Amino acid sequence: MNIIKLALISIFLSSCIARKAPQEIVVYKSNEIEIKQISNHVYQHISFLDTKSFGKVSCNGMIVIDRNEAIVFDTPAENVTSEALIDWIENNLKCKVVTVIPTHFHDDCLGGLPAFHARGILSQANLLTISLAREKNLPVPQLGFNHKKELKVGNQRVILEFPGEGHTTDNIIGYFPAEDIMFGGCLIKESGAGKGNLADANVDKWAESVKSLKISYPKTRVVIPGHGKTGDFKLLDYTINLFKCIRPMNYIFDSKAIFAKFCG
Repeated sequence: MNIIKLALISIFLSSCIARKAPQEIVVYKSNEIEIKQISNHVYQHISFLDTKSFGKVSCNGMIVIDRNEAIVFDTPAENVTSEALIDWIENNLKCKVVTVIPTHFHDDCLGGLPAFHARGILSQANLLTISLAREKNLPVPQLGFNHKKELKVGNQRVILEFPGEGHTTDNIIGYFPAEDIMFGGCLIKESGAGKGNLADANVDKWAESVKSLKISYPKTRVVIPGHGKTGDFKLLDYTINLFKCIRPMNYIFDSKAIFAKFCG
């Protein structure tokens, strides 16, 4: 009986350890870009964008590698920094970048696309992203998909999905099932963050979009947000709470019912 109990405890502890987010290791750093290793197959790239409203902002992207191939999520905002990122992947990881995926139409996701296109690297994005990029005279991704798509990098799967509107009307996420790692992009906020840039946001739908991710990817153990520190599954809850709506409530004042709705 004691042996059975010990075995069950061992299995439970192993499960907990397996779901614990790994420690990030900085493997490259310059004035323009920083790269952290998140797991055996996943790296986080961090570049910087000067903004009027928020000053100099760090911007995250994800690299997934397997068998000398790489997929990149989001480009740095500048072509020069994007070239440096491609060079680092080729020279240090010994991987060919087979595709780049901007997760929405803002500069911190597709500003560096021309550098990738100049190297013959295919770009793929939500059809909404392509439409918005054309409308706003931004670099245009080459291949589009609607709602959900599965890609291969080496022998591994990578999932792209549009869970609904939030930070923008076109924001998607990337998911690496082999290691249960999600690149949430700007749809997901780092712990302690404010609401950020809402110029193109749909704050009424944001929380519901993230709730759908919780249902679709319950095994997620690492989440890379669009800006700030990497976290775990709790970042989804943090983002939901940040943007959830307080449903209509009645307030009695001078015998009149006043209905109020408070959203992000």
